[in-house]
Amino acid sequence: MGILHTLINAVNDVLWTYVIIIALIGLGIFFTLRTKFVQLRMLGEMVKLIFGSAGMKTTGKEISAFQAFCVSTASRVGVGNIAGVAIAIVTGGPGAVFWMWIVAFIGCATGFVESTLAQIYKIPRGDGAFFGGPAYYLKNALRQPKIAKLFAILISITFGLIYVSVQANTIVQSVETAFGFSKAITAVTVAILTAAIIFGGATRIAKFTEMLVPSMAGLYLLSALIIVIMNIDKVPAMFALIIHDAFTPQSAVGGGIGVVFMTGVRRGLFSNEAGEGSVPNAAATASGKHPARQGLIQSFGVYVDTWLVCSATAFSILLTDIYAVGGMLTGVSLVQASLASVYGSFAPHILAIIVFLFAFSSIVGNYYYGEVNIAFFEGDESGFLPSAIARNAMNIFRCGVVLMVLFGSFADLGLVWESADLFMGFLCLTNLYAIARLGKYAFIALDDYVSQKKRGVDEPVFDKNIMPDKEGIKAW
Repeated sequence: MGILHTLINAVNDVLWTYVIIIALIGLGIFFTLRTKFVQLRMLGEMVKLIFGSAGMKTTGKEISAFQAFCVSTASRVGVGNIAGVAIAIVTGGPGAVFWMWIVAFIGCATGFVESTLAQIYKIPRGDGAFFGGPAYYLKNALRQPKIAKLFAILISITFGLIYVSVQANTIVQSVETAFGFSKAITAVTVAILTAAIIFGGATRIAKFTEMLVPSMAGLYLLSALIIVIMNIDKVPAMFALIIHDAFTPQSAVGGGIGVVFMTGVRRGLFSNEAGEGSVPNAAATASGKHPARQGLIQSFGVYVDTWLVCSATAFSILLTDIYAVGGMLTGVSLVQASLASVYGSFAPHILAIIVFLFAFSSIVGNYYYGEVNIAFFEGDESGFLPSAIARNAMNIFRCGVVLMVLFGSFADLGLVWESADLFMGFLCLTNLYAIARLGKYAFIALDDYVSQKKRGVDEPVFDKNIMPDKEGIKAW
């Protein structure tokens, strides 16, 4: 087991430190230039689309643009936005936050491309429902069904099972620490809540996240805003420190500017998930008249994840000045200490509630990525999966998720988490390969959307005939 652990770590280090980061940043820069800085010039449109679709009434199994945005946000905004940012500051210093912001800016363009492609190649499921994502555009647009099925299985295992167990583990640990509840009681409660939501299907998940995500993010951002207001005189110095240390790191940062840069980049990429192939699964489910709409909305999700939620953690830590670069106090414990300096003895309880909301929303969001991809196999008689499993794949998967919530509540998940990162690495490379080849169709969709807006069309409508290759476009 020790040898396997060492091998997986070695592969992950190479994969995530060099191969994937270079590919993600390279493609992100290319997409930024090719879309003429869509993340800047269309920022106002992004905000307008999100608020315009909030509260929109849906019928049947239809999912609104805002609900799809909430599902993706539920998945990518998790405990990593709390513990991960704290670790980044202790490891790479305040300058890591600057590079985290930069990579988020670049990632917005990648997020636009992959989510727009997911919309273009989504599949109608009846009664207003759609499914889609990398597995679907790999099969229907690139005509590579075997790679598509492999992607679908890997993302279902990684997000729908392994990551779910990790989030469950985080919940029971934080609740036990803050409130003294036994792990067994918390584990069973979380499992029951999970089952109640996921067996209700995509529509119930969308409505649940539409209610939870704004409350969850609002609570956390409010706690950080109070800290900012109480330390408003320190804010200019904080920004100066972040920018200064991005290029001239503190001596406590071993490895100098390279470590600061890599720490910020990795934190940003892991947090916002742009290009990793997860968010498109939620983006494809939204109804709408033009695929670029959801591309713009999901692009803004990168800003929400990094520029708002991750920054809230960073500001809470830097303004309270509890941290020490290279120090022993890090992760959730550092955030807890920062909150305690403001909120006193209530800090553990506040953080436990926040962690519960973040982690449980991630359970639901991560499960949903699995659901979208398990649907890829429903009724499949190709022999890739045994026919009995293919016919009942969804219910088998849902039972597996509930069991993984229980398992994860008590398990030592170190090796499991590292294995999930390995799977995620290969998923990421597969998706990057697909969007690199198909990106030109997202550019066409964006140009069409902008052109219609310039002509005064309030709600642009997509016509698939503008595409030079209409292979795989089934929902338009």
